[in-house]
Amino acid sequence: MGYFPGVDRAEHSLNPARLYAAVERAARDLGREPDVVFLHNPEQSLQEAAPRNRDALAWACAVLADAARQGVCEAWGIASWDPSPLPELIDATTPKPSVLMVRAGLLVGTRTLDAADALAEAFEMGSSTVWGMSPFGGSTRTPVWGRIDPRVFLQDHTGLSRIQAAFRAAYHLPQVNTVAVGSDEPAHLGELVGALAGEVDEQAIHHYRSLLRERSRDQLV
Repeated sequence: MGYFPGVDRAEHSLNPARLYAAVERAARDLGREPDVVFLHNPEQSLQEAAPRNRDALAWACAVLADAARQGVCEAWGIASWDPSPLPELIDATTPKPSVLMVRAGLLVGTRTLDAADALAEAFEMGSSTVWGMSPFGGSTRTPVWGRIDPRVFLQDHTGLSRIQAAFRAAYHLPQVNTVAVGSDEPAHLGELVGALAGEVDEQAIHHYRSLLRERSRDQLV
C-alpha cells in the first residue's frame, strides 16, 4: 500500500482514505483478507509532507491499524527502502505495526543498517518481527557476487555456495527473522532454504559493520 496509479506513472500517497480503500480492494481481489498488508516506503511522501510529516505517518499507520481491527486484513506492517527519516517521527502515540521490512544483506550501507535498527528500537520491536528484503541487491547475477566470497561470514561454509552464504549473512545485516525473496525458479528457492543450515560468525558480522561505519566516517572528513 502507498503506491497508486497516476497520470504518467505511479504516485505515492499517505492519504488515509486512499490507503483504507486499497486494503479493501486487495481483500476483494484476493477473495479473502490479506495476512499482512505493508505500507510501502512512507519516506517517499514524508519528504514532501514537512513540517506535518509526523502527523502524516501517524495517520497512515492508524488507518492500517484500524483496517486490521475491523478484519479487513489480518495484520499490517511498514516496508521501507530507506528508513533513515522514520525513527525520529515515532513516538508513544504512533500505532505499532506487526512487522517491519527493511533492506538486508551485504550490499546495504551502514546508514540504512543503523536506521533499520533505530526504527525497530523506536517501535520497541525485536528481531522476531523484523523482515529483510532484497538480500542480493536485485539479482544474484550482479557481478559483485563473483568478486567477493561471503562465506567468510560463516563459521563453517562446507558445501555452501557464495550465493547461499550471502543469503545466510543477510539475516544479520541487520538482525531479521525472515528474508523475503522473489523467484520463479524452484531450484533457486531450494538452494536458499538449504543455506539456512549455515551458522553465521557473529563476530565477523560485527567487525564488518564496524568497518562500514569507519569508512562512512572517513568519507565525511
